[in-house]
Amino acid sequence: MKRCASLILAATIAASPVAAWAQKFDGLAATPQMGWNSWNKFACDIDEKLIRETADAMVKLGLKDAGYQYINIDDCWHGARDGNGNIQADPQRFPSGMKALSDYVHARGLKLGIYSDAGDKTCGGRPGSRGHEYQDAKTYAAWGIDYLKYDWCETKGLNAVGAYTTMRDAIRAANRPILFSMCEWGDNKPWEWGADVGHSWRTTGDIYPCWDCEKSAGSWSAWGVMRILDMQAGLRKYAGPGHWNDMDMLEVGMGMTEDEDRAHFSIWAMLNSPLILGNDLRSMPDSVKKIIGRRDVIALNQDPLGVPALRFWKQGPVELWAKPLANDEWAFMVLNRGESALPLHYDWKQNAIADDLSKREVDFKKATWQWTDAWTGKTGDTSKRLDATVPSHGVLLLRLKKGA
Repeated sequence: MKRCASLILAATIAASPVAAWAQKFDGLAATPQMGWNSWNKFACDIDEKLIRETADAMVKLGLKDAGYQYINIDDCWHGARDGNGNIQADPQRFPSGMKALSDYVHARGLKLGIYSDAGDKTCGGRPGSRGHEYQDAKTYAAWGIDYLKYDWCETKGLNAVGAYTTMRDAIRAANRPILFSMCEWGDNKPWEWGADVGHSWRTTGDIYPCWDCEKSAGSWSAWGVMRILDMQAGLRKYAGPGHWNDMDMLEVGMGMTEDEDRAHFSIWAMLNSPLILGNDLRSMPDSVKKIIGRRDVIALNQDPLGVPALRFWKQGPVELWAKPLANDEWAFMVLNRGESALPLHYDWKQNAIADDLSKREVDFKKATWQWTDAWTGKTGDTSKRLDATVPSHGVLLLRLKKGA
């Protein structure tokens, strides 16, 4: 009898409104999130003046109109916890407080993000959220926070699924829709369990502004663009509207060549990684503005179908990628990983493309497709051989639409 009563009680709890809270907020990140984060350029050298000026620059430069909406404060904003354990902003760096900063960002039609960590301390040594998850989520909600990047430093002994689920539930209980960006570095295969927990999850360690390198920090490494791309093998099936593979923040404008920056941005767009800028928006050359603001490329990332690209052909340093798009369109990318420019003479009819994930296929022998170069606007069609030069460490990126 007691066992039956226990089963009835468990079923009642499972059906209760409390159980409904145990889920992330829907309606966020229907397409990969777009915004800016302070870490790549500024690390711990941040304050409220920088955040305000960055918000102003995002609007002034037209980046808000291009789809960027989040201004994300990364590590080192923290002060001490007060006597009740409530987290405070650093009073020297953020003297006006986070609520005032949130109001400033919101007044410009943008959203404010913040950073914390599942451990006792953040990666920068500030107070983490371990043991304060519900308290911190409630504080963020009161401040008007819209985005939480949640890191994985100082987490010895913690279970990743449990730690991230706890913060998910804390955000839900705080009753403010906050996009939950899980920065767990891929150590515990978050793609296998993250769709019900967060809106995106990091698939790798940190990015580094180089084409193909490993930057060792002793116990961990940061990775170049090609290294991170290669780490995405087998992961595209886990991503989709509301739950994305996160290849880390963008390094465009942070020291690579213009061709490398353009390829980097194209790859992140094609694989549906969040587009989170990391450079100084207040001061950058026109070449960088043109890359991060290129709407034809952004549109591939923000396509509502939400299917990441697949690599369907590789030979030496050359790779061909295809991405199914809404309205029966496709994107096509030629990636040149090599050290010299590639003269390309591509016969469209030599390769049919079939994607088991989207159940879409295209055979250029059966129909002619119109193409538009997403970077230059040049047009053509698949009835003719594709003749182009793909620069070293560069891409050719086309959008294809079936001809009339």
